[in-house]
Amino acid sequence: QSRLVESGGGLVQPGGSLRLSCVVDEFLDYLAIGWFRQTPTLEYDRVSCISSKNSTEYADSVKGRFRVSRDNAKKTGYLQMNNLKPEDTGVYYCATGVNCYREFSHFGAWGQGTQVTVSS
Repeated sequence: QSRLVESGGGLVQPGGSLRLSCVVDEFLDYLAIGWFRQTPTLEYDRVSCISSKNSTEYADSVKGRFRVSRDNAKKTGYLQMNNLKPEDTGVYYCATGVNCYREFSHFGAWGQGTQVTVSS
């Protein structure tokens, strides 16, 4: 199973920005990369996803504020988060899979998560 390591989380004021990174220890070219936020009820909401062909998808709540990208040569996925809001707070996970699945459990591998806190 792949090993994924997220980084880039932290505490930021409303309106601020963070850039999350997800380093994967396998060949990334044919994999989709999903980004999920864990809710207080321990469910996983999909925030964004980028397919192996670089098609991107976003939750309505983050459209226009977040941007997903990837660098296959570096085996890394990114989630640029701008104009952050308190409701963006949560643990963010990256996951890899064949497609941009809606469900977290359909992805084949995921990281340990990184905490994002948006608060004044």
